Amino acid sequence: MTPVLLPDHMVVIGASWGGVEASLQLLRAVPEGFPVPLLIVLHRNLDAHRAFERSLRRYCAVPVREVEDKEELRWPCVYIAPANYHLLMEDDGSFALCTSAPVHYCRPAIDVTMQSMSTVLKERLIGVLLTGANEDGAQGLLAIRKAGGWTIVQDPDEAAAPTMPRAAIAVGGADCILPLRDIMPGLREHLGV
Repeated sequence: MTPVLLPDHMVVIGASWGGVEASLQLLRAVPEGFPVPLLIVLHRNLDAHRAFERSLRRYCAVPVREVEDKEELRWPCVYIAPANYHLLMEDDGSFALCTSAPVHYCRPAIDVTMQSMSTVLKERLIGVLLTGANEDGAQGLLAIRKAGGWTIVQDPDEAAAPTMPRAAIAVGGADCILPLRDIMPGLREHLGV
């Protein structure tokens, strides 16, 4: 049996209300050849998902693609969770999509993805939670911390919608709280890249 090839680190980013602008600002700062795969889980409707992917491709220096079911993880790449599916990670590091019930009225749900990925990647996973108007992502970040990973929460005082980052801080899901402009520099420093 071929051994599973998992990245040394992976970053999962969750966002909701105000998240398109915040994600674009964050991912514009990703340098060419960034050696760590990134995945963004954004609450958005079906009509907006292709526009978001096109915008990311225009501004991001690494390849951008929407996740497909059973797709194997590759890097460098920015992956986007597709609208109307929960995104999971299988034990072999591949992605799986499912249509189980919405969580926090959302599908994809940030909690579902972060919790699934934390069981596979453990201390290799870095979670980032940005602006949002519900509590999705708080338990996911906490799961990442409990698995030995590292977490960043956008400063709620500057977030377009502070509910999501505040919920993560309240449950103890944040290793650090940073303004949006400092998140990518903080990630790069943590990763040594």
